[in-house]
Amino acid sequence: MSDSLVDGRKFRLLNIMDDFNRESLAIEVDTSLPSLRVIRVLNRLVEQRGKPTNIRTDNGPEFISHQLQQWCEDNKITLHYIQPGRPMQNAYIERKNGSLRRELLNTYLFYSLAEVRTMSEGWRIDYNTERPHKSLGYLSPLKYAEQWNNCSMTDPKLYPQTATENHSQIEESRLVDKVVEKQKMIILENSKESWH
Repeated sequence: MSDSLVDGRKFRLLNIMDDFNRESLAIEVDTSLPSLRVIRVLNRLVEQRGKPTNIRTDNGPEFISHQLQQWCEDNKITLHYIQPGRPMQNAYIERKNGSLRRELLNTYLFYSLAEVRTMSEGWRIDYNTERPHKSLGYLSPLKYAEQWNNCSMTDPKLYPQTATENHSQIEESRLVDKVVEKQKMIILENSKESWH
């Protein structure tokens, strides 16, 4: 994403999101965001949260660089690119970008990068902690992750492949999908009870 300060200087925003619970992991702001800067942000997130199995991104120059591809290869992370001109293949981040644009960038005039960084971080925290998402049973991203973690810890039998650590006999993905759907229904039912 890009925008400009009141004095006309352009700046860019790098948004990183966890598709599982729609959590906004980072909003990096600067006048340019080359691949080395992207890698630095990813390294910070890996230190904080661990490595993801894959990263999906558009075809911007900072993402198609050999440096980012090498970093992903070195870290055993699969790098997926959406097809050019097909932003719907990265719908979660596109939706978040639209919200960020409407609620922050189009709403305020910014005089400095420090101001953009401060307000972006405040928006990110509000997005993660306060904003309910219909697809998450009207929970915020952090509340959804918390409930999901509590459910999966209390019933390890739902995931026999992790309980027995027998990775060679992981059940078909259809079974895992059914378990995930069952947990979503339990979370949804619990969240409805807490709203009354």
